[in-house]
Amino acid sequence: MLIIFGILIILACILLGFFVLIQNPKGGGLSGALGGVGNQVIGVRQTTDVLEKGTWILAILIAVLCLTAPFFIGKSGKTQVVAPSAVEKASAGAPITPQAPATPLPNTPAPAPAPGK
Repeated sequence: MLIIFGILIILACILLGFFVLIQNPKGGGLSGALGGVGNQVIGVRQTTDVLEKGTWILAILIAVLCLTAPFFIGKSGKTQVVAPSAVEKASAGAPITPQAPATPLPNTPAPAPAPGK
């Protein structure tokens, strides 16, 4: 099913690119280079409407396909469940308390002796 979504998305992207390149925004584009073949068949006013509607429909179709495709990704891949270790089990209910290091860190002064001794 995911392959079908991929093919549909690629096809819609190619068609969308074609529709965008054909449009004649302000005197440019491929529609002027093709000799106005589309304008002779459909008409000047309707050609831009059809191309604009087609662009919006294809853009919406791509968005919908991209958003719905993850729902069809199968769970066939093997997942590995890692069991918690004994330390994690023991400390699961215990509060976290900071502990002092067993050996002093390098470049740190030694603790001062207690006064009065």
